Amino acid sequence: MIEYKKAKLSDIVSMQNLVSPEVESGIILDRSDDEIATNIRSYTLALDDGKLIGFCALHVHAPSLAEIRSLIIKEEYRGKGVGTGLINKVIDEGVGLGLQKILSLTYEKEFFEKLGFVEIPKESIPEHKIWADCIKCKHFPVCNEVSLIKNL
Repeated sequence: MIEYKKAKLSDIVSMQNLVSPEVESGIILDRSDDEIATNIRSYTLALDDGKLIGFCALHVHAPSLAEIRSLIIKEEYRGKGVGTGLINKVIDEGVGLGLQKILSLTYEKEFFEKLGFVEIPKESIPEHKIWADCIKCKHFPVCNEVSLIKNL
């Protein structure tokens, strides 16, 4: 049975090990151990029998807007509902925080659409998001990611 829980600082090494192939391929942005530690409260983990199989972060940009970041699922668990479970957990967290919208920049448009996200023009994303994160990406400024948003 899959368990979802908030990350702890002691989880950072396992998190980095899980995400490193996707970082190397440019699918997910590189985050340093220090950056993860600073934002540790935003991460939710998926565990199977105590072993890390996935995680994502809910990064708050403004009182009304957050972003789902760094969604990663161990390859053998993909397509089994783990990602949906993680997204639902962070959506519930966003509702509890009083957010109005959650943003996602992704290559997995259909996955997010199934969860109620709607595609929006990238130009409508807050500027601080583009310059704070996108500029670090190896694909910047030519990006194939799709921006989607979900109203809560």
